Amino acid sequence: MMSAGTASNTVPARAALNVDVRVPTAAAQTAVDQPIAPLTQAAVGGASDGNCTAGVGCPTLDGLGAVGDGANADHEHVVTATMPVRARLLAHLVGALR
Repeated sequence: MMSAGTASNTVPARAALNVDVRVPTAAAQTAVDQPIAPLTQAAVGGASDGNCTAGVGCPTLDGLGAVGDGANADHEHVVTATMPVRARLLAHLVGALR
């Protein structure tokens, strides 16, 4: 069960996650518990979840979205004049992956 925040599209001050794992033996429970490491706090910038994948060593592309400022704030905005350039950048990247 997960609990976090009081509003959508915001970063909560606190979050909690409880996981119920059922296993047939004590040895299986030890194997399940083994890889679970305590979380540590770290400051990160931006508005990407890419730090989750990059943090575990997965190649991650970031910074391909819209140009703007003020994520989740009253002054949040996108610079519409940059949208065609960003779209071309993404189109070229996807084309290169074929």
